[in-house]
Amino acid sequence: MQEKVNRLLVVLEMANNHMGDKEHGLKIVREFSEVTKNFSQFDFAFKFQYRDLDTFIHPDYINRMDLNYVKRFSETKIPDATFMAFKNEAEKLGFKTLCTPFDEVSVRKIIDQKFAYLKIASCSVTDWPLLEEIAKYDLPIIISTAGASFEEIDRVVTFFDNRKKHFSIMHCVAEYPTAQKDQQLNTIDVLKKRYQGIKIGFSTHEDPNNVDNARIAIAKGARIFEKHVGIGNEKYALNGYSATPAQLQKWLQAIEETFIACGEDSVDVRLVTDKAKKALIGLRRGVFASKKINKGDLITTDKIFLAIPGIENQVQANDLSKYTDFIAQEDIAARAPVVVGKNTKKIEKHERVREILKKIRSLIKESGIKIPQKIDIEISHHYGIDRFEEVGCALFTFINREYCKKLIIALPNQKHPTQFHKQKEETFHVLHGTLQLELNGVSRECPPGEIIVIQRGVQHAFTSKTG
Repeated sequence: MQEKVNRLLVVLEMANNHMGDKEHGLKIVREFSEVTKNFSQFDFAFKFQYRDLDTFIHPDYINRMDLNYVKRFSETKIPDATFMAFKNEAEKLGFKTLCTPFDEVSVRKIIDQKFAYLKIASCSVTDWPLLEEIAKYDLPIIISTAGASFEEIDRVVTFFDNRKKHFSIMHCVAEYPTAQKDQQLNTIDVLKKRYQGIKIGFSTHEDPNNVDNARIAIAKGARIFEKHVGIGNEKYALNGYSATPAQLQKWLQAIEETFIACGEDSVDVRLVTDKAKKALIGLRRGVFASKKINKGDLITTDKIFLAIPGIENQVQANDLSKYTDFIAQEDIAARAPVVVGKNTKKIEKHERVREILKKIRSLIKESGIKIPQKIDIEISHHYGIDRFEEVGCALFTFINREYCKKLIIALPNQKHPTQFHKQKEETFHVLHGTLQLELNGVSRECPPGEIIVIQRGVQHAFTSKTG
């Protein structure tokens, strides 16, 4: 959805830089507050990360300190009360608060704790179970896109746009720190052109002494910035991509100068380095059997759980979609990984959907009916998408309030099974082709132009020889 406010938002990412130490985390919030209060023309947010480690990490690996991500997340784990102390301190000092969930439990925690924004990390950008949970709520969403193809970003944008969510998109590169040759700042141009009306931002991981990339991003129209921040000392070393207060001061000055100077296309292929891919795979939740899955079974959500660490070619949360099926090629033991090409076969349905849409478009063109822009379409397949031409229909929802208006498309010889309504009458107006309508078991043919009122409780089914 379109972002109406042109005010620039700067997100300060604490991530794990609190090092599991409450006083250290509070010091970070306070010291960076001293910097940001000098830039009142910008909005500032402090960002945190939530992982429910008991479910996020596979139970067999929960104590494996030889695994990088498991070790890091376990060593910096802090209680909810400490996170709330960080959040409360940030809000007291004038920051908005923002949080990234990596699992469904954490989404609900963010909602309960009343954060101002919800952030989707690059590793989760197509984690469909996670996105479904996020879509249940109305927080503004900021989406990082490192590693995602434009086709994947299209799907995510469509997903949230159809659900009328308020969201923004961040150009991002998942290398820590990011080399200059891998910045791909022209991608900001592509995102702005491709997703008009959606606010575009830049999530940075370069050397924190670099201020030039921020200048370039401002000039290209980025209006949200995210930067890792922290404080190093004798006890805690600061990583190579997090800014100190002094470095953030210079970075913000560069943004301010460029923003004032600028006042109020590019590449077609996303470049994702092998290093970035590897970094993201390590963070993405893999699919594991929650109980024994028998050979030939469809792998459904009630048979799996999602956790790290994963292995090569393992099915990931990002692969779980209503347009993709996974079939067990052999018995899969409880807690074992689900791996494409080893114990699992992947079946894509996207081509099937495109094939159906082509037939629907052809019939609409033949009918001459004009469809308004940005109207939702539902492909209703009562007995599975493979039998859509036999049983089903396509529905365009024009209005859905106390009354509704829908355009129903039936393909030639496609049937719609018997149904009835308890609360509302229904009126059919035949616009094109002929309709064979069955009311309480009595069949009648309805030509174009006919209007039929279907009373409450009347069982009705229909088909069309012509479409």
